[in-house]
Amino acid sequence: QVQLVESGGKLVQAGGSLRLSCAASGRTFSEYAMAWFRRAPGKEREFLGSINWRDGRTYYLGSVRDRFAISRDNDKNTVYLQMNSLKLEDTAVYYCAAARRPYDFKREIEFQVWGQGTQVTVSS
Repeated sequence: QVQLVESGGKLVQAGGSLRLSCAASGRTFSEYAMAWFRRAPGKEREFLGSINWRDGRTYYLGSVRDRFAISRDNDKNTVYLQMNSLKLEDTAVYYCAAARRPYDFKREIEFQVWGQGTQVTVSS
């Protein structure tokens, strides 16, 4: 299975933008649907969205639908999370996750392979 390493997290001002990357090892990355999650201090883990392995379709939860975008580059074995109009409440550790040929890439439970996370802090 793939191993995942997130990067790109940092301190950013509210209203700014940030792009996170998740690099995957292995030669079968194109067979994996990828997802992004986050865990804010004192809160449960939140599923943000995912991107399909077959056709690159994306799915987002309502809370970030209009501000965040997921994309992938199979040649680079990398998935991205573009975050715009950042808010204080976006402060969290962000994780990518993978699911090999999932039945439904929109289902959170499909994603069982995790990265270590990257910290995003939004300041006022």
